[in-house]
Amino acid sequence: MKRAQLEHLIRACSTIAEDDEIIIIGSQSILGQFPDAPEELLISNEADVYPRNFPERAELVDGSIGELSPFHQTFGYYAQGVGEQTATLPQQWQQRLIPVANARTRGATGWCLEIHDLVVSKYAANREKDREFVRAVIRHSLVERETLDQRLRQTELDPRLRSLILGLVEQDFRDAA
Repeated sequence: MKRAQLEHLIRACSTIAEDDEIIIIGSQSILGQFPDAPEELLISNEADVYPRNFPERAELVDGSIGELSPFHQTFGYYAQGVGEQTATLPQQWQQRLIPVANARTRGATGWCLEIHDLVVSKYAANREKDREFVRAVIRHSLVERETLDQRLRQTELDPRLRSLILGLVEQDFRDAA
């Protein structure tokens, strides 16, 4: 997904949900902080979103412009309506959101995760596609180890998952060096 496509989704989600603030919590939230992110980080053709002021309308978004919808078939990308609880995020993540608002969003604001918060959520999900995404982020030097460690300490995690993640972070930074 390219930045212009994310802006289109923000505009469409805002119209559907009648909410001019949309939270983007999936991998494509990287486009907020890094509009020209490396291609390997832009593979996904969907953005995980929910209306900030009316989160219950995420299902409406999903039903209108979600996977296999006419929107998806027409444009080749789509919005997946999710809930805030979909991602495991550090404390105060909402204070670090990156706004995407311009003429192409027609007055709506897409609020994207800050990169370290996004990476924490990907480590917590621990799916193979998330692991690949995180390794690419580290290879491209888009995160700082110290900040990532701090955000992990600010994240409520099961102790076993925390231990696993700490090992993965160590390995991923070592492999990227």
